[in-house]
Amino acid sequence: MSAVLQYPPELLFTICEYIYAAGLPPSEYASSLDPLAIGEFGTPTALPSSMPPPNWTEPEARKTLSRLCLVNHAWYEAAKPWLWHKIEVRLPRSWLALLDEITIDPEDDEKAALAVKESIQAATHAALASAVRTGASSDEDAARKWKESIMESLAGPDGSIPPELLTPPVSRDPSPRRLRPKSKSPARWKIMRSINDAVQTVMDLTEPGVYVPRLHDPRPGRFVRHLDFNHFRTIGMRRSVEDSATSRFVTGERVEALLKELPNLTAFGATEYMDGALSLPVLNELLLRGSASRGGGRPTRGRGIVMEDPEEEDRERRRDCKDLQAMDLTGCVSAVFVSALTDFVNTHLLHEDEQSSGSDDESRRQIRRARARFMQEEPLTFPGLQRLGLRGVKSIQPQILMPFVLAFPSLTHLDLSATRVTPELLTALGGSTVRLHSLALARCVHLTGSCIRDFLVRAPAAARIQELALYGDLTFPSPLTTDDLAEIISSAPCFTSGELTYLDLSSAPVTRELLIDVCKPQSKLRSLGLSYISDLNLDVIAQFLKSKAMNVEVLTLAQTSPDLDWGRVGPGAPRGSAQQAMMALHSQIIGPLCTPPYMSTLRSQTVVIPPSPTRLRVIELSVPALAALGAGAGSWRIIRSKGGRGWYVDTASGWVGTGLQRNLPKAHSFRVQMSRLADANGNVNSGVGWHARKMEVSHLLIISDGNSR
Repeated sequence: MSAVLQYPPELLFTICEYIYAAGLPPSEYASSLDPLAIGEFGTPTALPSSMPPPNWTEPEARKTLSRLCLVNHAWYEAAKPWLWHKIEVRLPRSWLALLDEITIDPEDDEKAALAVKESIQAATHAALASAVRTGASSDEDAARKWKESIMESLAGPDGSIPPELLTPPVSRDPSPRRLRPKSKSPARWKIMRSINDAVQTVMDLTEPGVYVPRLHDPRPGRFVRHLDFNHFRTIGMRRSVEDSATSRFVTGERVEALLKELPNLTAFGATEYMDGALSLPVLNELLLRGSASRGGGRPTRGRGIVMEDPEEEDRERRRDCKDLQAMDLTGCVSAVFVSALTDFVNTHLLHEDEQSSGSDDESRRQIRRARARFMQEEPLTFPGLQRLGLRGVKSIQPQILMPFVLAFPSLTHLDLSATRVTPELLTALGGSTVRLHSLALARCVHLTGSCIRDFLVRAPAAARIQELALYGDLTFPSPLTTDDLAEIISSAPCFTSGELTYLDLSSAPVTRELLIDVCKPQSKLRSLGLSYISDLNLDVIAQFLKSKAMNVEVLTLAQTSPDLDWGRVGPGAPRGSAQQAMMALHSQIIGPLCTPPYMSTLRSQTVVIPPSPTRLRVIELSVPALAALGAGAGSWRIIRSKGGRGWYVDTASGWVGTGLQRNLPKAHSFRVQMSRLADANGNVNSGVGWHARKMEVSHLLIISDGNSR
């Protein structure tokens, strides 16, 4: 144990980094599709294994890091950055505690003076440690002299720290001569930089050539890389409507103050429960940082960057921040957010403010003018952001949405489901530098089948897509025609390459000819959506999976096929129609695709059971179909999600060890876990389900770059 305590700090930091990484899901293209099992099920693996799970749970990883903090100071310093790496705000009280821990009220001189005092002491120790190496003394007198020299340098005429912060509050003279308007204390980043400069100045005067390491901010804000509000709720706190409107927990001022203390933030997730806090200053803090503030995020020619914040210190502070890499704005529709995003686009991405006239013709003309200005005059861009989620952001007008999306030239994941995306945006996106891996265009009512076809077939931005969601339902069906879909399946690079892993064509006019004759083999496809296609027979689906998509594990068939859509007949349906539908499901899908072929064992001593024709093990069905299934059949059980969706799941099949195994014994831990979810009848957490319709854009596997310590 004594040898462990003597390890260098870099090694301890790396150990804690691996512990944190053990709580992250593996690569999204090699991960398990099943909900993460919670419990003692063995050592996690990096394989697409469901049991043992592919990774630790996040609480388990955090608990391990918390225990390491209690070993000694060295382990505490190594584990602390990873405990603060990702922050999920779930409850209002935890949000207020987070603010108290990271931010300091600029109006509170007492706390600001204490922060200055602690920083000067730490700087004195760092300077003495550097001076000792050159033979200088390090006793108490030397420390006192160093501190006096630093204070004298900070109190000079060019000092950026007010004199009242350099003296303790109790020692200040309360004479009337000091009664003057209260000045705002400088930001902590500016205080830290001033102290660093003062220490280096004193060192250059006393011992030239000696470098003093820069002083780190004692606050943990510099460790935070991921800030997530996706699970934030105020429901159940017995607050009145008036309290919710006048006494909000998450306000724009608080979020802005927190973001100013997070220079290394790379991922941000919002939700409709706090979108009223997404004001213009908050958007400025999120986007105008890093290269966008330094000027490296725009072309070399053209007009200069016009910052909304007139204060030079904000621009100076943002230059040292990291670029945001992922931003999730799913469901944000509040008037505050819409107004803030409109002002942001008009200020930073367009040259003049334009108001929509309300007519379709005028709106189209504005879109064309906005696109022309965007393409000709090269406005500000944000090359650092790679993942953008705008699902359900319905209130953003097309003339604002288009320049905003086109301002991110490095996108790999883009979710525009249920937005006002137009054909003009897809056309402009196809000619940009974007190279998408994941694209979601579900329930986009302004898109046409021809524009989707042209984008997927001809645009270089869509050539590498591996996850494609074109979901539609009975309310907002797919705009694709049979000819459009035929050209997409036969000519689109994402289909012809066979690299698709997730595909949703729900409500599209899928026919037997397209699946059997036109479509190329999709050997990497794992999750397939074919819901709301009433004319597609089950035997066609079974033939397609058996011959061209053997690795599909999850299939959605909600209100698909005349064999299953028995509920359309109405209350006067024959009594046996539901039973016939379930028999068709088992005889045409489950039996041929999920059951190993029959083998006679009369002439053989050694029995080698061949695998089933496909890997299918999860089928999503409509509510009437699930009700007709009752308790299921054999190992096939119904598992419902918290949101009302339901799946018919083979609880005895799963990724165990190195491969997919079927007919697991009843006592197997994976089968017990699946049976427990089936017995819960929907009373499960939000992470239970298959074939998610919301793209995960905020998850980033961030490797340490050595600057987070």
